[in-house]
Amino acid sequence: MAIWQDSDQNPTVKIGTAAPDFVLDTERGKKWRLSDHLGDVTALLFYPKNETLVCTKQMCAVRNYWADYLETKASIVGISSGTSAENLHFSKNHGLPLPILEDNDRKITRIYGSHWLVPIQFTRAIVVVDAKGFIRHRQIMLRAFRPTDKSVIASIYAARTDLIYENFAHLLKESKERNKRLL
Repeated sequence: MAIWQDSDQNPTVKIGTAAPDFVLDTERGKKWRLSDHLGDVTALLFYPKNETLVCTKQMCAVRNYWADYLETKASIVGISSGTSAENLHFSKNHGLPLPILEDNDRKITRIYGSHWLVPIQFTRAIVVVDAKGFIRHRQIMLRAFRPTDKSVIASIYAARTDLIYENFAHLLKESKERNKRLL
């Protein structure tokens, strides 16, 4: 299976860098802005096209594992090249619980999901952004393949763990400084 993790050869976004902000329309015509989700881990599930075999399987698997996704406390969105109307039809047709964002010019997909080797129309991507707005996971694969839900969920938990560890380290440092002042 052709799956690429983040690569230094990719000129767009990289793991550990700030996620570029964007605004896209949901399938219901509402604006969805990445920066509105700071404070939460966000999973961006880029898929090429509604009602195609692998994309439908991917989104229906997310639906089937939705309780597991909810347990992560992350914001989860699908991002498609379809229009809002097409995305709404796809979402209703398959009972999808997550917002589907319209990226019909693939501008955002090119930023987050491009690979130097393969044209964008032949790939799908998973990007996990941590609560501080930094990319913690980025995976690009040929569109004939899809990620497992367990791997996406594990990447979300890993991004949450980074924040928990940073908070712990900060509290530990504060505690040591306070103890020094008391002595």
